[in-house]
Amino acid sequence: MTPTEPPPTEPPLTEVVIAKDKAVFWMDEHGRWHNRHGRFEHKRIIEHFNRAIRRDQDGYYVTQERGDIRERVYFPYTDTPLFVTRIVTAEPIQLVLNTGDTIALDPCRLFTRSDQLYQLRGDEHIKFSDRALLNLSACLEEIPDGLAIRIGDRLHPIPCR
Repeated sequence: MTPTEPPPTEPPLTEVVIAKDKAVFWMDEHGRWHNRHGRFEHKRIIEHFNRAIRRDQDGYYVTQERGDIRERVYFPYTDTPLFVTRIVTAEPIQLVLNTGDTIALDPCRLFTRSDQLYQLRGDEHIKFSDRALLNLSACLEEIPDGLAIRIGDRLHPIPCR
């Protein structure tokens, strides 16, 4: 029996980090990407940016690999870079995020701020887009203290923060 050689390893990628104040693009309070030429228009580019959002101890960034370089660009955003873009009304209700992640709607983690609806995931604030709110509107009810969500036959008050 002859010893087998391990497969050749790829050389490590060179990482280039761009600070938030040097980024040439940003996200507005509605989850729309912009650069100095205006709002991004091409759906595939928007989806690429959204799916490339990551977070570490320094904040949110987008990342991509080009050849032997991994770029990490921290970007400015207004409010939060995480948005619920679609509601899947199966039981339990699922929230599809702009990043492509899917999470369960958790009525205990919902809150409102400045007339906007959010859900917490750990310490991250995920904002509901206008389209997602429209899809969820049949479950929302006004109560004397504000807003509540009805799931099945249970009404869950949504606190304001």
